[in-house]
Amino acid sequence: MSRSLALFAIGLIFGGGVGFVIAASSGSTFDSHDHADPAQHGGNAEMAAHDHSAATNLPADSNAPSVAIQMIKDPMAGWNLHVTPQNFRFSPENASTEDILGEGHAHVYINGEKLGRLYANWLHLPSLPDGDVEVKVSLNGNSHSPLMVGGVPVEAKLIVQADDDGS
Repeated sequence: MSRSLALFAIGLIFGGGVGFVIAASSGSTFDSHDHADPAQHGGNAEMAAHDHSAATNLPADSNAPSVAIQMIKDPMAGWNLHVTPQNFRFSPENASTEDILGEGHAHVYINGEKLGRLYANWLHLPSLPDGDVEVKVSLNGNSHSPLMVGGVPVEAKLIVQADDDGS
């Protein structure tokens, strides 16, 4: 058994080395690209925060998804974001898979910066920047593609006035 393990390790080392030499000789690099750099995404910083999937455009009918949001000051500290989707179900179990009509997740933005994904109706935000703060929530399919209805993003925005202590 130990001989098999040793041969396996040698195969990994030499196989990886050969692969590296082939990649290097063909001009391949290990540089990636920066999702936050709009220059690498056609100048569209917001789409840069998403993956490279095309938007899912749905017809504007009675089954079209929509979303409403509400910010509630938490009695202890920070804020509670309440997200109420219509004709849409949060499906964390299907994240990063194929889109299924009517399900997915939300993306939360604070002052245009993506905070992260949301897979439920509530999110506690421990603090916010001082002053007027724009909170935006967009609905996205399982594949992270932004949902659109009649060419308009399915999203909700509001402005809250944060206290001087950041809450």
